[in-house]
Amino acid sequence: MSTQAFEIQLYEKLNQFFFEHDYLLMVDKKQYRKITSSGFLNVIFTCTSYENEILLDVNIGCRNEKIEQIAQQYLGNSRDYWGDANTFVISIGKFNDSKNFRYKIQTDSDLDDVCEEVRSFMLTHGFEFLETHSSLEAINHMFNATPKISCKYVYNQSHRRFKGLIVAKLVNDDNFKDLFEKHQRGLIFSVAPEEELQKFDRLMGFLMYVSDN
Repeated sequence: MSTQAFEIQLYEKLNQFFFEHDYLLMVDKKQYRKITSSGFLNVIFTCTSYENEILLDVNIGCRNEKIEQIAQQYLGNSRDYWGDANTFVISIGKFNDSKNFRYKIQTDSDLDDVCEEVRSFMLTHGFEFLETHSSLEAINHMFNATPKISCKYVYNQSHRRFKGLIVAKLVNDDNFKDLFEKHQRGLIFSVAPEEELQKFDRLMGFLMYVSDN
């Protein structure tokens, strides 16, 4: 089955479910998205077609507009991507601490089972998690409670450190300057390029003079 044909079947089976929870399909971005006052929540589907099977990765994520408006100026992403960048994103498999992050689909029955798993996960965990972790305070805790440890909810730990510093400033975290030093050491320990370290310093300089009002 081609990727396009598979996606059509997938969306047909999930459209009504996500519509009932205020998530609208964005076919070109391969996701369902719910607009919020602070950005958006989304469920992203990425499939890869092989000769006899489809591998499907399902991620849930959140964009906080205040964080991303600052972060994207320092992260080196393509400008075309800025408006769609997630603040945090995690696959269902990783969320559940599963060794297999992707679903393997070979038959129509497999697809039905996967769709049921997605619906069940969203009802028992996904929707609530996204809603309760979309605030600046929740994101600050997610990124900054344990700055020396990798954050489970992002794929790029360097980006986490930039965004962690930003959100700490936005919520006026008392540990803001200490977090800068810890995240900076984290970048150095991960052997970040000199250009990235310079951008992190510039970000700190900018945030020192930013008011949250």
